[in-house]
Amino acid sequence: MSTPAAPRPTKLYRYAQSAQLERALAKGEFRLHPAAEDFRLSQPGSPQILPFGERNNALTNYLVLSLSAAWDERLFDDFPDAESCLIIHDTENFGERIHRAAQRALPAWTGIDASIAYGVPSPLGTAFSRDKQFARQKEWLFAWRPTQARLSAKPIVIEIGSLEGIAEIRSRTE
Repeated sequence: MSTPAAPRPTKLYRYAQSAQLERALAKGEFRLHPAAEDFRLSQPGSPQILPFGERNNALTNYLVLSLSAAWDERLFDDFPDAESCLIIHDTENFGERIHRAAQRALPAWTGIDASIAYGVPSPLGTAFSRDKQFARQKEWLFAWRPTQARLSAKPIVIEIGSLEGIAEIRSRTE
């Protein structure tokens, strides 16, 4: 089982469209996507450690799910079409369920979750490094990489079951 690189925040936040968050609350549906789709990644090239450091095709060969460790109304403007926010109150339960579902869907992959480093390289690698301008997002990132070189990262949707007992949705206007 994967564990966080540091203690998880007490709450996690996902800013997105209401329909997407309603599916997340009801089914625990989340899309893991290649890190290369994330426009906020810092430029590679700084020294980093494995498992998420620079390697062949590092920006395209791992999957990520990003949340925030902060409630900030300005973040609705940072994410396209964000109307609502999923607030996860039990982050340990959520994190373990995310890793279990990813392990079922991606048996030959390994995962970790940790906070993002802003303006400096993260020792966890490019996946966990962002430009300083994004620091207010206070991201907590779940990331997976293949354990075999021949595997490549393609977006997948995982379901972890209803989050209704550990999360809620708050609209932008509340």
